[in-house]
Amino acid sequence: MNSITLASLRDSATFFNIDDIVTIVNGRKKEEIGYFVPSSLKKEFEKFTQGLEKKRKIELLKRISKADKKDPIGDGAVEDGV
Repeated sequence: MNSITLASLRDSATFFNIDDIVTIVNGRKKEEIGYFVPSSLKKEFEKFTQGLEKKRKIELLKRISKADKKDPIGDGAVEDGV
């Protein structure tokens, strides 16, 4: 994977012609800021992020289910909304 600096954003004519995912790096601090995904890879990247979101939601539902099992509602009890 290639790396580019924030200064490369100024030269947008060459920057937006990139055909591969690149890492954006802050040149002064030498730290990674994020990624640039070209439009040619948009559909594949969206599928990937949707898969991550679905996995995160499933894990959250599992946590809610476990918490609900630990806090059963008995007769005469008031539901707490979970």
